[in-house]
Amino acid sequence: MTLKISTIMIVLLLFGFPMMIPLILGATYGFYGLFGGFDRMDFMVQQMLAGIRPASLIAVPMFILAADIMTRGQSADRLIDMVMKFIGHIKGGLAVSTATACTLFGAVSGSTQATVVAVGSPLRPRMLKAGYNDSFVLALIINASDIAFLIPPSIGMIIYGVVSKTSIAELFIAGIGPGLLLLVLFSAYCIVYAIVKGVPTEPKAPWSERVAAVRAAIWPLFFPVIIVGGIYGGFVSPTEAAAICVAYALFLELVIFRSLSLSDIYKISKSTGLITAVVFILVAAGTAFSWVISFAQIPQQILGAIGIDEMGPKMVLAVISIAFFVGCMFVDPIVVILVLVPIFAPVVDSVGLDKVLVGTIITLQVAIGSATPPFGCDIFTAIAIFKRPYMDVIRGIPPFTLILLGVSAALIFFPQIALFLPSLAFD
Repeated sequence: MTLKISTIMIVLLLFGFPMMIPLILGATYGFYGLFGGFDRMDFMVQQMLAGIRPASLIAVPMFILAADIMTRGQSADRLIDMVMKFIGHIKGGLAVSTATACTLFGAVSGSTQATVVAVGSPLRPRMLKAGYNDSFVLALIINASDIAFLIPPSIGMIIYGVVSKTSIAELFIAGIGPGLLLLVLFSAYCIVYAIVKGVPTEPKAPWSERVAAVRAAIWPLFFPVIIVGGIYGGFVSPTEAAAICVAYALFLELVIFRSLSLSDIYKISKSTGLITAVVFILVAAGTAFSWVISFAQIPQQILGAIGIDEMGPKMVLAVISIAFFVGCMFVDPIVVILVLVPIFAPVVDSVGLDKVLVGTIITLQVAIGSATPPFGCDIFTAIAIFKRPYMDVIRGIPPFTLILLGVSAALIFFPQIALFLPSLAFD
């Protein structure tokens, strides 16, 4: 059965079908084979509905909607402008500003692809004009957007939390440490790159412009306060924080900035609805598919073949990291989380690993794989947005990938990078 399901899915993918189709048909064939016909397809539907029933998933469309409102309004531009005024003048400052802007926007969107669009669109032309190589610029935008998957709110962490039954609030807080570490390392690389390549610096903004930029960005800066402060302080759940973010985004763009009209909100809501439908179909199909492979004991066969039962905690984390990294090089991150998390769950429990640490490492690996050839989804987002050839987009990626993998290794050997803040907030 394993070979037949794999063949069906690979063939459909090669013919260009969207990922939801191979997942649904793979699950359907699995139910057909397990129950000897189509008599129990109602059970498959029950599994799919069970996958999208958790209330925590309501946060996903809300964060998507809030990010879309901010991107089409003025919030994203004001955050970017504030960062530029303060660090744009240092050596490599424009590149460091891009990485910092990705981190800030990640703190209000939770989506790597949204960050690529929101930050990359205004800053790429400025970096090219300043003398940066386009391959470096594209790689920086793609990989710095990975930080958005770690800094709360993270859509990947929400999906992982639902699948693994782990506290989403703790996952959110755990992502802050690794996310800030990545920002520091990316910034250091950008400075070294600018020095080696002799990239000129930007003019230093006077304090009057900096103060004006802070005043302009003060309202959008409350988004991280709402999300992190609200959850850290125990005032709101992640789902409630998402709802407040949507209301706050509407208030800013409709009332304070007056950058959007009600007709714009209708279009944005329609776009969010379409994206949410795709995400929820993937979640539903992935849940049914995961049930099939679990019932057929496919995970036990795979993990038994590599001898994972005899490995220690650090080796288990290394295997998990490799599996998710490779998986996301080829398949949508949400699908990889839905399929692989149930496979590794028994092993994680048996060796006594902290699920929050595992979730942070998985989220980071998912983000890395999303920006890694051959089929990382962020690469194709950049190709579509910036209209550049595939090879130009991936040429500058390797140094950033090495930094990301270095942080992954650091999390395995120094788990407190991720667990320090949750221990303060929740113990």
